[in-house]
Amino acid sequence: MSDIVAIGEMLIDFTASINADNEVVYKRNAGGAPANVAVMAAKLGVSAGFIGKVGKDMFGQYLKQTLVDNGVNVDGLILDKNYATALAFVGKDEVGERDFVFYRRDSADLNLNYQEVRLKLVDGCKIFHFGSLMLTNEPSRSAALLTAEYAKQHGKIVTYDPNYRERLWTSKQEAQSAMQSVLKLVDIIKVSESELQIITDCGNMLPAIAKLLDTGVKIICITQGAKGCIIATKHGIERVGAYNVETVDTLGAGDSFFGAFLAKLVLSVKSVDTIDMTELREIALYANACGALSSTKEGAIPAMPTDEEIKALCEKSKIM
Repeated sequence: MSDIVAIGEMLIDFTASINADNEVVYKRNAGGAPANVAVMAAKLGVSAGFIGKVGKDMFGQYLKQTLVDNGVNVDGLILDKNYATALAFVGKDEVGERDFVFYRRDSADLNLNYQEVRLKLVDGCKIFHFGSLMLTNEPSRSAALLTAEYAKQHGKIVTYDPNYRERLWTSKQEAQSAMQSVLKLVDIIKVSESELQIITDCGNMLPAIAKLLDTGVKIICITQGAKGCIIATKHGIERVGAYNVETVDTLGAGDSFFGAFLAKLVLSVKSVDTIDMTELREIALYANACGALSSTKEGAIPAMPTDEEIKALCEKSKIM
């Protein structure tokens, strides 16, 4: 059985770059935030599994093989001939921010039914992880929600990524409602500053953190890119600095951060109720180094570092 089991989307990222002829070309890479988290944890020596659905097509076969090659259990992955694998094209907008165009209407990941979920994988895990993109449509919304409820009822640590992608929702209000609806199930959340504002409807960080803690969330990881992260629990709030690296591509860096954070939590053999802020700071420092290194190469999964590389950065570099 796997210590960490993630449910959700796995898709193809076509990432834009400029070739030698100054032309825009798109490179195929495996992507999808929950799958990225599972792969990162597996690369760091923690057993991980993935539950989801892809098309029984060239892309779905490639994604399955990517999981296998990275040591992720694929017993919960379904290849369905009736639906296509989701695609995302990733470029940059006029101000240099990442811009996503999704081809995901009625795709395989959105058509995962709860009856297809292998709950035995959840039975054997310590951490159950999911993200908000499964909540955009049915039947995947019910599949994610009911599986998260099952995990919570069976004493698993439930972790959540409200991964907001505006174009996948009919409105910001719909996204906000859906993303908030699952918070009562969540023990650990990874969230950006903008996502924190959306899911709490608070413009200031401290009231937003307090509101999340009031819902029952026990550990909050607020990612801040090149500034590092903020860790918050009922015992306190601490900013954990970042490592200075030459950034090439930030795609998947937050997923790498969270995969490393959860892997270290599993390896600590501590519960979310007993781990203290000193230990969480050390875990966050390691996760920050992982996320930083992931940004030094193109792609999400191809850029994920090894444990040795992460430790080397921690030892040789000072945090900012």
